[in-house]
Amino acid sequence: MTDDDAQVLPSNNSLKQKVEAVLYLKGQTMNLGAIAEVLGCEVAEAEIGLIDLITEYAHRDSALEIVETDAGFALRLRSEFDELVNKLIPVDLGRGALRTLAAIALKKNIVQSELIELRGAGAYQHVQELVEQGFVKKKRQAEGRSSVLQLTPKFHQYFEIDDLTKLF
Repeated sequence: MTDDDAQVLPSNNSLKQKVEAVLYLKGQTMNLGAIAEVLGCEVAEAEIGLIDLITEYAHRDSALEIVETDAGFALRLRSEFDELVNKLIPVDLGRGALRTLAAIALKKNIVQSELIELRGAGAYQHVQELVEQGFVKKKRQAEGRSSVLQLTPKFHQYFEIDDLTKLF
């Protein structure tokens, strides 16, 4: 490798930092192909950056870690900080709101009117609460008055569920 080649190839440090930035900003599990696509590089390059990053986190005294799941890789807070997270960011969901959230999770993209039929009129308040807390987003339908309810990345991150189909 010549000096000119060294200037063309990205340094592992730079690549590692870019992989870290992508995982941080995405806030959810990503596979190597998706990471490479965002970075505009080959999957093999993204893998090198990811391996370097995983190695660094393994040796660094950090509150963060890279975790691997069946769906890919994610940057997460280490589990020993769960109590601190709950203290700083308490999620106060009542039983009814949790049941409504479970119904939304089971049905995936559910129309709000269908959810109300399933859970009753109290679900309107639950949906508002779930939207405010960032677990659910409402998308207006092109036709009709009802909104489609979808889970957000916060739901997947908070409950540490990457793939709901594996639970059922």
